[in-house]
Amino acid sequence: MRYENEIVGANQEPEWEPITPKKRKYKKRNPAHRASLLLLRDIAIAVAVLVLILQFYKPTIVFEHSMEDTLHPEDYVFLSKRAYSFGEVSFGDIVVFESKLLDERGGQKSLIKRVIGLPGDTIEVKDEAVYRNGVRLSEPYVKSGVTPGATAMVTVPEGEFYVLGDNRQVSMDSRTSEVGFVPMDKILGKVVFRLFPLSTIGTVR
Repeated sequence: MRYENEIVGANQEPEWEPITPKKRKYKKRNPAHRASLLLLRDIAIAVAVLVLILQFYKPTIVFEHSMEDTLHPEDYVFLSKRAYSFGEVSFGDIVVFESKLLDERGGQKSLIKRVIGLPGDTIEVKDEAVYRNGVRLSEPYVKSGVTPGATAMVTVPEGEFYVLGDNRQVSMDSRTSEVGFVPMDKILGKVVFRLFPLSTIGTVR
């Protein structure tokens, strides 16, 4: 009996059927399709970063002249919304707060001013200058270098702040009953950075 795979001769070589590997077919990607995917990815990353930034910062545009020459109308600034979640309001901070004034739509008007008095401080305006706890302040940021008018000495209540604009000639601030002291829960954030105009980009003090 003979079998098909039996070697029949010493010099006879077995016959092998060569196995040809199957070639994988790779689908050619459209360059335009790939570019679209990369663009969508970049947009998604940018949106995610923007959402994260807006959790901590709020963009704001300055509309009035009360903070000249530190800030001007149409300056584009960023508020740190969490600045006072991790720290306390300090003398000289520039803050945005909801005032008792009303805007054109009847809502509370937001104002931007500089913190001059902390809780427990005494503030008095006389001789075209501001006196804090009996000491005359040196304020190089004040436009024209003077604070017009005079006010009686007041003590800043606990949990509230005394604020003034840098342009004291036109600023409506804590010197007036319309604004008065600013409660902590009305402060929206601290101005930390100016983005526009580009010539003045940088931190704000």
